[in-house]
Amino acid sequence: MTLLPLTLLAMAITPAKAQDPVKVFAAGSLTGPLTVLAKQFEADTGLPVAMVFGPSGLLLERIEQGEHADVFASANMAHPQQLAREGKAIPALVFTRNRLCVLARPELQLSSENMLAKLLDPSVKIGTSTPKADPGGDYAWLLFAKAGKLQPGAKELLENKARQLVGGKNSPPVPAGQDAVKYFLEHKQADAFIGYCSSRQTVPDARFTKVELPAELAISADFGLTVLNPNTGSHDAAYRFALFLLSPQAQQIFVNYGFSK
Repeated sequence: MTLLPLTLLAMAITPAKAQDPVKVFAAGSLTGPLTVLAKQFEADTGLPVAMVFGPSGLLLERIEQGEHADVFASANMAHPQQLAREGKAIPALVFTRNRLCVLARPELQLSSENMLAKLLDPSVKIGTSTPKADPGGDYAWLLFAKAGKLQPGAKELLENKARQLVGGKNSPPVPAGQDAVKYFLEHKQADAFIGYCSSRQTVPDARFTKVELPAELAISADFGLTVLNPNTGSHDAAYRFALFLLSPQAQQIFVNYGFSK
């Protein structure tokens, strides 16, 4: 057998070089839907996806320090817009929306009507994410500012009593596999946690009460998506994944997890 047929045979039986995974940096609040969507994208296209979840502010910092990512799905618009201004990414767009809710221990008997009074109660421990490191914390501080316009002194009181339990570089440790917010509620480090209305599951957790903010305190959140400037062979796949997140199929998955269109 000549060299050419041997080469052709080797090509026939040797798999092609594996496609580099699309590396996606995504807000931790997107863990539920994006885990499902990444698997669906891989099944549909054969293109691998590597998900990295974390607080959006800290993920932005990692990208700016040179760590590689192909797609950035942030819990705000400011972070992907910043990458675009720096010439590191294409202009960002809103790909899903969220809003703030309060997840509480049932004995608090929280409702939209009594929410501000409960949060201001000195005996009620409030948990939040960490401002600047995580947009979830920034949104909580916007809520406090709104409260201050309704009731003098409320902003300062809420800021001072809020426990920044998640989303920061030095957040308290949580056992592996545990949902941090629910862990702190279960262990009474917080009676009420200000976070997103979305969840990592599609079924409500009956152990806790989730209450939307009343209209006068409501906070909405636009989640931003961008594709980083190309530096690997996975970039075409990165665009395909970003477009997939905008598809009606993907948008319905976000809704199933509590996001809004």
